[in-house]
Amino acid sequence: MEHKLTSKQLIRQCKKGNALAQYQLYEQYADAMYNIAYRITGNQPDAEDALQEAFVKAFRKIGSFKGDSTPGAWLKRIVVNQCLSDLRKKKVVFEPINDESINEQKEENEPAIDEKVPMQKVMDAVEELPDGARVVFTLKAIEEYKFKEIATMLNQTETNCKVQYHRSKKILSKKLEGILQT
Repeated sequence: MEHKLTSKQLIRQCKKGNALAQYQLYEQYADAMYNIAYRITGNQPDAEDALQEAFVKAFRKIGSFKGDSTPGAWLKRIVVNQCLSDLRKKKVVFEPINDESINEQKEENEPAIDEKVPMQKVMDAVEELPDGARVVFTLKAIEEYKFKEIATMLNQTETNCKVQYHRSKKILSKKLEGILQT
């Protein structure tokens, strides 16, 4: 019978360089972390690369894990940062925002995505968003970061992130509005 270690025990063993514990930690979190990476990068090869790099960094930095958060939350932060770093290297464009577009956004009603639309259709539509909009939408709507955190991670203004988010919801709403009629 295989003995499963608790998260605390796994981390303690990983800090000692135990390869089996590292493998178990990877197995425990790889799928969830891949899903995060995929939603941010928008494609399988980049998500796989980011995941691999993130786990390499995590195991190198495991000594700095203090247990203030769960191992999953700690790994998520590393994965998100790795994905954002990879996107910066690819020069993902975050549309600059001017005062006119801010005022334009304030005047419009908040777009909504119909809850009856199948989740897979929503996720497919998210993948089709322009890179900058997809990243902001993913970090806000799916990963539940605050705009202030997103702005810091992306080196953007909070206002820019809010407008990007609003635009992504508007694009998604338009893409998904005809799905229920078909």
